[in-house]
Amino acid sequence: MAEMAHGAQHDFWHPPMQTGVPEAANHADLQEACDRCKAEFIVESRYCHNCGTNRPGSIPASGRVESLSLLQLGSLAQHLGLSTGALVAFLLGIFCLLGAIAVGVVYSVRTTVDWQAIQLWRIEWLLAAVAAFLAGCLLKPSR
Repeated sequence: MAEMAHGAQHDFWHPPMQTGVPEAANHADLQEACDRCKAEFIVESRYCHNCGTNRPGSIPASGRVESLSLLQLGSLAQHLGLSTGALVAFLLGIFCLLGAIAVGVVYSVRTTVDWQAIQLWRIEWLLAAVAAFLAGCLLKPSR
């Protein structure tokens, strides 16, 4: 076993491979101290750990992916011609359908009792989906 480690001894202390971009070019545009509180930035941080302000030169907040807000949910409902309640019921129905599919994927059948339990869970998820879709139909505005 000891003779296998002889070749690894020479490779262990090599510096990491360069990706083609010098390290100084990656961090040249990033400031080292916060303008507001004069605290030193943590390496690769986007915000000051002391006061929370954005680090100059980091990715702006507008460039990041943001979560679905209520305004976007409202515009989606308007685009589909649904009220907000009907859209929420529709999305809940889709979630329940995915739950019914996931029951078959997650659980495995070994006995007849397992098969019956899985079928019962699928029926429950599908009934919840039907109830959500029915609620969505009842909440849909009339034209």
